[in-house]
Amino acid sequence: MEKVKKAYYYLFYQLYKWYEKGPSVWWSEWKASLTLIVLEIWLISSLLLYYKVFLAPNADIVGSQLTWGILVLLLALIDYFIFHYNDQWKEIVLEFDELPKNKSKKGGWLVFGFVSLIALNFIFSFYLYYQT
Repeated sequence: MEKVKKAYYYLFYQLYKWYEKGPSVWWSEWKASLTLIVLEIWLISSLLLYYKVFLAPNADIVGSQLTWGILVLLLALIDYFIFHYNDQWKEIVLEFDELPKNKSKKGGWLVFGFVSLIALNFIFSFYLYYQT
């Protein structure tokens, strides 16, 4: 479980660093958090679509707006308490800033691949959904 936590922190760190390199560095920690929430929603949505396509074609997986609103609120609260409460994100950034440059660069490519994989997975799940 500790490795998953560290990987999640590292994902946040790399997203934060990407936003820090951008033209607008304001609120990079919040943009990184929002990106994590979007990635989580894409992952959950694609899993629901795969469930509908492969296991339960007649299931209603859409849910209500209230359900999705509660999910987003829950993810945002979890994210807030992990990263923003007492500015824990600063400690995470300082911790990973100590990594050697080559290791950080490799990790950046790994995170880029992971984010791309989630995005492609989300698109592919919709493709399969609309094929049925």
